[in-house]
Amino acid sequence: MKIGFVSLGCCKNLVDSEEIMGMLQANGHQIISNPALADVIIINTCGFIESAKEESISTIFEMAKYKEKNLTKLIVCGCLAQRYTQSLEEEIPEIDAVIPIRDYGQFAKRLEKVLDGSFDKNIEPDQRVLTSLPYRAYCKISDGCSNHCTYCAIPLIRGDQRSKSIEEVMKEVRHLASIGVKELTLIAQDTTKYGLDNYGSLQLAHLIREVNAVEELHWIRILYMYPDEIDDELLVAMKECDKVLPYFDIPMQHANTRLLKAMNRRGTKEDVKVLVEKIRSMFDQPTLRTTMIVGFPGETEEEFEEMVSFIQDIEWDRMGAFTYSKEEDTPAYSMDGQIDEEVANRRLLKLMAIQEEISRKKSQEKVGSVIEVLVEEKEALKNRYRGRSKADAPDEVDGQVIFTSDRELEIGSFVSVEITEAKTYDLIGICRES
Repeated sequence: MKIGFVSLGCCKNLVDSEEIMGMLQANGHQIISNPALADVIIINTCGFIESAKEESISTIFEMAKYKEKNLTKLIVCGCLAQRYTQSLEEEIPEIDAVIPIRDYGQFAKRLEKVLDGSFDKNIEPDQRVLTSLPYRAYCKISDGCSNHCTYCAIPLIRGDQRSKSIEEVMKEVRHLASIGVKELTLIAQDTTKYGLDNYGSLQLAHLIREVNAVEELHWIRILYMYPDEIDDELLVAMKECDKVLPYFDIPMQHANTRLLKAMNRRGTKEDVKVLVEKIRSMFDQPTLRTTMIVGFPGETEEEFEEMVSFIQDIEWDRMGAFTYSKEEDTPAYSMDGQIDEEVANRRLLKLMAIQEEISRKKSQEKVGSVIEVLVEEKEALKNRYRGRSKADAPDEVDGQVIFTSDRELEIGSFVSVEITEAKTYDLIGICRES
């Protein structure tokens, strides 16, 4: 069959999609990009926050329109399917099957039933279909989360953390490296807690030493590191592993101690300041990234201003922020002091304006330096290239490096670029011989 696949949400969901597509291809089906030509469409949904749920529902209805053409089956899986299985089955008759995450171990059998065909393979990591550029990939080292932050629906959707074994991760890493992946990004809801559930102790430091030994890899990036679990053992391992980038994605969510406790977040802003100081003393030009939530229930103006001061004190290289999303069945849903949407949006705009100034300053400091860049795109009409530096996570999480070259460059190669100009988030430069 010709199967169209729509993957929504985060990079962890994308890995699930790539594994499912691999299983489909292994069973002789063709993955196509044009939904108008599809016999079957599978939508891997996101259900993290309200806006993501709205996008998922909108996409379901948009894809259902193709039933007027060739489409015979519409299948919905992923986080929304996990959280609202019965509602989707009862309220959207256009859906032919809802496959929640809890049934992923039986994905082949579920497809066999709805598609009236034989599926003799389950999801295997080495069959995964990479949907992004062939030289980079994500590797999900665990699923679920045991942190139970009071605003977050992830434990409701994905359950508590379940780490893969080191052997299982390394099998996937070696396969990805063998098919040309040069930049590997290790992901989980909480990468720093990797191994605690199945080994009884934190194993990320050990894992990255193993991954670092894979010869074909050039860059290894770690996303989502909780501050209280970034210990000396992990820092030393990151420093000693030459392929592991000094990129620290540390989601703080807030700076006020009362609100951090209300969020069920561990640690304080003072702890993080000490950690940041240690990282900056140990590593040459580390990249520090964080995420903040504004408008959490009960947040006062004074507590918001404390967050603002914290951002200004640390001067994070990168920062993402969003307004609190009221998610049903989470403890924060029924908390007193829900913040007016207009107030939350005003606070968000102020916070991001301050971070914009910090980002502009940080970018300006790089003018005149020569940095390593992964070449990702050639703009033929403008005769220039686009790529990313060690400080830039993939998929538009951070900025880009835009540069010219007097020779033809291979997409997926690493080159040296002299920075001649800086925008707020992007850098401009000229390729020098690598």
